Amino acid sequence: MASALHPPAIKLVGSNGQISLGKQHAGRHVLVEEPEPGVWIVRTATVIPDNERWLHEPAAAAALQAAMVWSASHPPADADLDETLMRLGCD
Repeated sequence: MASALHPPAIKLVGSNGQISLGKQHAGRHVLVEEPEPGVWIVRTATVIPDNERWLHEPAAAAALQAAMVWSASHPPADADLDETLMRLGCD
């Protein structure tokens, strides 16, 4: 097991059930696990909204990467703009 960045600190759980991890962690989401009674593992976490989770799936990531590669070799152009807008119903 790797050594800790900071030595262990004693914290008091307040009457409201809260502990302070320090201002440097304010506003962060954390994942709290209790592998056994009295043992807590607290890790910082990034939360992905449900409606954006699909963007992190391999198929979506590959499709987005392919689109980025395509866009790099196909610069935008105004050619046929009127026709495109009409086809999209943007009169």
